[in-house]
Amino acid sequence: MTVMDTSVWIDYFNDVSTQETEVFDDLLGSQEVLLGDLILTEVLQGFQHDAHFETARKLLHVFPLVPMLGPSLALTSAQHYRTLRKRGVTVRKTIDVMIGTFCIAQDLPLLYSDRDFDPMVRYLGLRTVL
Repeated sequence: MTVMDTSVWIDYFNDVSTQETEVFDDLLGSQEVLLGDLILTEVLQGFQHDAHFETARKLLHVFPLVPMLGPSLALTSAQHYRTLRKRGVTVRKTIDVMIGTFCIAQDLPLLYSDRDFDPMVRYLGLRTVL
């Protein structure tokens, strides 16, 4: 089971060919891709046209949808953010810390193309697909 970050979904929906979208294509046929509620929100909020929003919503519906936060992981996310800050790393988007924390807690690899996750791999033990 693997989690795809919003950054990969966006490139995928925009038909942008990257190493990550190529890996995503390969994973789609070989293992389960988990969709987190936070990622669902980020992906869908980017569609400007209602028709594109509805098409994406229907396509994403086939993936298992899971809640990514909750009281315990909210606290752990804050601790992870603080740990990174103490190391001189400022994560640009809090939601990325939440997504990373979920993957760490569930021991799930994350496929991403967003540099905010690199320090989580280095300092917090986030597993990456690549």
